Amino acid sequence: MIPVLIIVFVLAYAAIALEHPLKINKSASALLGAGLLWTIYAMASGDSQKTAGELNESLIGMAQIVFFLMGAMTIVEVVDAHNGFEVITSRIKTTKLSSLMWMVGFVTFFLSAILDNLTTTIVMVSLMKKLLGKREDRLFFAGIIVIAANAGGAWTPIGDVTTTMLWIGGQITAVEIMKGLIVPSLINMVVPLAVTARILGDRPVVPQKIREDEEVFHTSAFESNLMFFLGLGILVLVPIFKTVTHLPPFMGVMFGLGLLWAVGDIVHRQEEDLRKQRLTLARALTRIDMSAVVFFIGILLAVAVLEHTHILSAVAQWLDKTVGRQDVIVMLIGLVSAIVDNVPLVAASMGMYSLQQYPPDSFLWEFMAYCAGTGGSILIIGSAAGVAAMGLEKIDFIWYVKKISALALLGYVAGAAVYIVQFQLLH
Repeated sequence: MIPVLIIVFVLAYAAIALEHPLKINKSASALLGAGLLWTIYAMASGDSQKTAGELNESLIGMAQIVFFLMGAMTIVEVVDAHNGFEVITSRIKTTKLSSLMWMVGFVTFFLSAILDNLTTTIVMVSLMKKLLGKREDRLFFAGIIVIAANAGGAWTPIGDVTTTMLWIGGQITAVEIMKGLIVPSLINMVVPLAVTARILGDRPVVPQKIREDEEVFHTSAFESNLMFFLGLGILVLVPIFKTVTHLPPFMGVMFGLGLLWAVGDIVHRQEEDLRKQRLTLARALTRIDMSAVVFFIGILLAVAVLEHTHILSAVAQWLDKTVGRQDVIVMLIGLVSAIVDNVPLVAASMGMYSLQQYPPDSFLWEFMAYCAGTGGSILIIGSAAGVAAMGLEKIDFIWYVKKISALALLGYVAGAAVYIVQFQLLH
């Protein structure tokens, strides 16, 4: 059964990567792959009750991520409908792409540390749609945003799901992980940014033009500011909501979504129906990219089979026996996280090594947080941020490999080298 599952996963992965030559939507490939993997697993295991239980278990975790994604995307659409992003775009005066890229990179990096890499990517990629008129420029910026968001998310306990897992599991503490990873994470972002800025040179920013057939609704400064700051405030408060209530992040997003909906209805209660329909949250729900959400579901369900069949943990144990060196193993795990989801990889690693053997804030756990958090940037489907950007901008897998992967790998290696040297000097 195991070889068949691996072959099906590789074929599904190849179909996603070759979406454009095959002319088959990546969401279809992901769902077909997930369906085949679970069918083979169910038929081969012979224990339908056990398989159904594992599927339900995977579904709970997947649904939380999907609801969070849908909620965050809807909030962004509401802000966009009220021209809320003009609060930022009106303050960006630079006319050079390289200068804009530095600004976007640092804003993404620190915003990701406060929010999380997925939400930040959705917000920043949506913002670039408002700023940049050339699709090629937007794709480059989306790639840099993915790198910066994953780098920013790695050094705080709430910025990336894998760092959060290690934090909740007791492998790292909040203050130590921030002290230990902020410099390597910055290097991870700055190196690709410096290379890209040099490539862009003095190329000018080509602003986005409003299409003639696009219906434009003007909003007051009060409406734009209210929805922008309320929407951003809701996203910023989600980690605090999680810390205080111990409820999953998606519950905070859904709670905030209800608040935003109610405020929108109150603000527009006296307006004519056509304008009200255009600006309220009900309209925003119809504008979110459901194909991106469906693709995300397929990927998560496919990887869940590899987790339940212990394929990932077997790979981790093989690395431990074959390689031996801790730093090399963790770097390899980070590279593998570019191919499959980093959550089960980190979960498998947490099961392999005990806290008695490797106490909290030891080299293994901090370096694991860095590598698992940033290694996913190397491929577009290696992280939640990448998958979100792929759906929002319709980024081609092969294009990302050609244009962004080498930059992400360069930043990954540079940041890892800095962390290893830093750890040796300070410990």
